Amino acid sequence: MPYQVSPTALDGVLILEPQVFGDARGFFFESFNSRDFLHATGLDVQFVQDNHSKSGHGVLRGLHYQIQHPQGKLVRVTHGEVFDVAVDMRRSSKQFGKWIGTHLSAENKRQLWVPEGFAHGFVVLSESAEFLYKTTDYYHPEHERSVLWSDPELKIDWPFNFEPKLAAKDAQAPLLKDAETFA
Repeated sequence: MPYQVSPTALDGVLILEPQVFGDARGFFFESFNSRDFLHATGLDVQFVQDNHSKSGHGVLRGLHYQIQHPQGKLVRVTHGEVFDVAVDMRRSSKQFGKWIGTHLSAENKRQLWVPEGFAHGFVVLSESAEFLYKTTDYYHPEHERSVLWSDPELKIDWPFNFEPKLAAKDAQAPLLKDAETFA
C-alpha cells in the first residue's frame, strides 16, 4: 500500500503517510497517485491546481476557505516544519467549530487531506518552510473567507509562544460567530 491512512478526530480529515524508499543515496516516494489515493481513502477527487509557498519562521497563514467553489486540499511540506490546522466550518456538522492539528515536515513526509467545508491554516515552526498543496477547485479570491486564527471559541492549541507574523487579512479575520460559514 503506497499510503498509510489515519483518520483524525474530524470526520473526513485524513493523515496520509506515503511509503518511502530510502538508502544511502537518499529517498524516493510517490507524493500523489490518483489510483492509489482512491484505493487508500475511497475518495475519487480531481485536483485542478497545485500551489507552492515559502514562509519564514513564525509566519501564520490562515485560517482560509472559499465559501463558493470550496476546495479540498492535499497539503504537505517539502522543506522545514509547520503545524497544520483544519477547522470544520459546516454549521450542519456535529463537529462545527472543532479543529485538528498535526505537524507536517520534510522529515516526516506526512500529508493532510482537508475536505471541502473546512478552513485551513498553518504556522511555520522551522527557520523557513516550503508548503505544497493540491486543490480540487480553482482559487477564487472573491469567495475567499477567513476566520481568526486566535478565536477563543475555537481554542486552537497552537504550539508556539511568539507573536505570529500575519497578513493584514488574517489579522483582521472575523471570529467564528461572525464568519460566513457553510450550511
